[in-house]
Amino acid sequence: MSINKRWLSVFAAVLMSGTAVAYAGEVPATFDAKNCKAEYPKASLMNEEQGTVSMMFLVKADGTVADSKVEKTSGFKNLDKAAIKAISACKFKPGTKDGAPAETWTKVDYAWKLD
Repeated sequence: MSINKRWLSVFAAVLMSGTAVAYAGEVPATFDAKNCKAEYPKASLMNEEQGTVSMMFLVKADGTVADSKVEKTSGFKNLDKAAIKAISACKFKPGTKDGAPAETWTKVDYAWKLD
């Protein structure tokens, strides 16, 4: 029994150290939110819809978006679609892996608020 526990400890240590190395060398992509805004959908304005949509973007090494998905909806389909469309068109600063530009996933939250 003690041999199995010893192997389990070694295996857990290897898993944790491998995970730390994999994430330590990766930096996700970013973008300038001030220069990248979505247009409020007219129907959403009329219906006074508000909310925050959480999205994930796969950003290529050249800063363009390769893929996108909604992680958590704002509660309104029009707001979610408008946010994905607008942010997908933005130019990102590419993420890096081990210091070199690389394709990475990055999370973006977009808040829709009526003033």
